[in-house]
Amino acid sequence: MINYKHLHYFWSVAREGGVARASERLHLTPQTISGQLSLLEEYLGVDLFARVGRNLELTDTGRVVLSYADEIFSLGGELEEVMHQLPIDRPQLFRVGVVDVLPKSIAHRILQPALMMPESVRMTCREASLDTLLAELAVHRLDLVLADRPIPPTVSTRGFSHKLGECAVSFFATEKLGKTLEGDFPHCLDGAPLLLPSSGNQLRSGIDRWLDKHRIHPRTIAEFDDSALMKAFGQEGAGIFIAPAAIEAEVEWQYQVNVIGRVDEVKEQFYAISVERRVLHPVVSTVVEAARESLFVDE
Repeated sequence: MINYKHLHYFWSVAREGGVARASERLHLTPQTISGQLSLLEEYLGVDLFARVGRNLELTDTGRVVLSYADEIFSLGGELEEVMHQLPIDRPQLFRVGVVDVLPKSIAHRILQPALMMPESVRMTCREASLDTLLAELAVHRLDLVLADRPIPPTVSTRGFSHKLGECAVSFFATEKLGKTLEGDFPHCLDGAPLLLPSSGNQLRSGIDRWLDKHRIHPRTIAEFDDSALMKAFGQEGAGIFIAPAAIEAEVEWQYQVNVIGRVDEVKEQFYAISVERRVLHPVVSTVVEAARESLFVDE
């Protein structure tokens, strides 16, 4: 890769019309600048200047290189000017990706501390599949990915999975539907209408294994990728639905439903995935620490 310090010395010599004037402007000795120019010419494999009498003149190749150098250092000057004009108290950008199967209430609770920091933060949230978000994280378009599982071993993306915590799963029903259930939990689920997450994610697999273990056979009414949509159908009494136990009270209040039982055998897990092994980004660090200390605690 080209050495931009050497290129800057070349640019200064070409603009000032000689090594002596460039050395005065850069506060360097002529010998230092001449040596750096020689290294640049050696790297490029061409002569950039031709000596004409006591003066240096650009070669044809040198003029081509100068045109690029003019653009490079002009843009650098613009960047410096823009940065100086930015307000001192500009908000810190926090770009987060949320895996589409993650419950929105949990994502909200995890991310909420970011907007409560003393410093101004501007948060942008993107929702997509885990593979899509990991690809964006790898090219630094995201600072953090919230997921229901760590980076799969089959994925080659470089990143680090930080476990935030886990919690049990609770079952919810409207008061009217709850009165039609027979027996105690979990046997009251046998033959009952059930709303479930779509097949293929970690939570659904755990629920299916638990139902099989206890020989419970509910009537699956619908399956959802979007947990918020599942709760909306549950609110109108279409069936019993599930949500993380960590937000039981919130779900009961928001959707006007009651908890009919909790399953400790099925755990819903939550991860923060970053490109850093040791989280240094101040907003990411705040989010991770807050989730570990207050959201996912022993119930």
